[in-house]
Amino acid sequence: MTEANAVRQTVSLAALPSRYPAHVGAARLYGDEFHRDPAAVYHQLRTRHGVLAPVLIDGDIPAWLVLGYREFAYVLENPELYVRDSTLWNAWDLIPPDWPVLPILLSRDTVWWLSGAEHERRSSVLHDGLAAVDPLELRARCERIADELIDVFASAGRAELISQYAQLLPMYALGALLGIPSADNRALVKEMLTVASGDAAAQEAYGRHRAGLHRQLAMRREDAGFDMLSRLVGHPASLTDDELLEELLTLSSIAHVTVSSWIGNTLRLMLGDPRFAATLFGGRRSVSDAMAEVLWEDSPTPSITGRWLARPGQLGNFRLAAGDMVILSVAAANADPRVRPNPEMVAVAGNQAHMSYGHGEHRCPVPAQEIGEIIAETAVQVLLDRLPDVTLTVPAEDLVWQPTVWVRGLAALPVVFTPG
Repeated sequence: MTEANAVRQTVSLAALPSRYPAHVGAARLYGDEFHRDPAAVYHQLRTRHGVLAPVLIDGDIPAWLVLGYREFAYVLENPELYVRDSTLWNAWDLIPPDWPVLPILLSRDTVWWLSGAEHERRSSVLHDGLAAVDPLELRARCERIADELIDVFASAGRAELISQYAQLLPMYALGALLGIPSADNRALVKEMLTVASGDAAAQEAYGRHRAGLHRQLAMRREDAGFDMLSRLVGHPASLTDDELLEELLTLSSIAHVTVSSWIGNTLRLMLGDPRFAATLFGGRRSVSDAMAEVLWEDSPTPSITGRWLARPGQLGNFRLAAGDMVILSVAAANADPRVRPNPEMVAVAGNQAHMSYGHGEHRCPVPAQEIGEIIAETAVQVLLDRLPDVTLTVPAEDLVWQPTVWVRGLAALPVVFTPG
């Protein structure tokens, strides 16, 4: 920890006794102890506090974590009380300008943040655009993309499947759906990866990425085609270019973070768990089962970012103040013993009672769920077909997860196989 971060953390802790007394000594949702076994931390919190727990996020900033399945649904079904508006937060004075969580919690002009009539307007455009995608054509495109990516490393006999495969395929597939020309799409994917790296070039890359997407919108305004981007541009709701740009950036982020993590987590399960290793040649059913289990046990989105109380309210065993931030734990809700009394029971394909797609008005649209599933399933199936003896180079339990409560994804997935 740097000296500056230590000072900021001290300031946050000093504010707890008077302003957030329930958070004195609260569990931290960051650091090595948490990331080693977040499920154990959620279990301890549930045992101690029940369905809602006081927690500290990066820098010891206070928040409330929803652990209960029913309470998760309740919060998202009451948007007039649990508001998607970070300007209400009563802890802004504790937040440093370079706080790493800041980009996640800043409200944006996108369907991900909007509510009510404007949310409905935006979501109808995305729903209609996504619903028109031909699933057979999408699967065929994903197969071609997967083969092209595998061709790059197939002769080497080894690969790192997160950076060389899982992170790339969903973004290339999204670009193909939008009708972005291959050369332009490769450039956009490159910029997106630079943005995600967070290095010194990230800010400039973000500007280029936005500009590139804006050029694609301008091209469709002048000459519409039969691709998804043309459908979005020509939708009767008449979104402006700025509005569409924000939605495209959201779609890009989901493809990069959520779908890529779903692919990586599924490959980890199938390559590292004997239950699936024994059925790798069983075809698509085993892949579907693994993908379903990941959504229950290792959801790519283990936590849903903040809701803020518009007025004081009671939740679980605590009285919350106006402006308090509530974080919804998908991982904990999925493991709630009230809905899963037998935690050893493995989820099966088709059981979508999990909270990985969210709930309420911000639940992931059904067409988006179907598209994400096709992309992820095709990615896993093609890889296993092309590299039937692919094997992890380290034990599955030694693989490293990304150190964040917001994403459940592997930092790397090193494998070896017979060169081909």
